[in-house]
Amino acid sequence: MPYVSIRVAGELSKEQKSNISAGVTEVIAREAGKPPETIVIFIDEVKHENIAKGGVLLEAPK
Repeated sequence: MPYVSIRVAGELSKEQKSNISAGVTEVIAREAGKPPETIVIFIDEVKHENIAKGGVLLEAPK
C-alpha cells in the first residue's frame, strides 16, 4: 500500500486538497501499477512561521 506525505506551507482549501489527492493518486496508480483504493495520502498544513529557508523564517503571503 503506497503512502504519500505532502507538506505545504500555509492552508489549502478542501477543493485544493481534493484535487491534489486525485491527481497524485492517478499518477501513482498509473506509474506504479497500484490500485487507486490502496493509495493513502496525508496532507500536512504547516504554519509559515514553522518553516525556515536559508536560516530565515517564512512569512505568510499577504
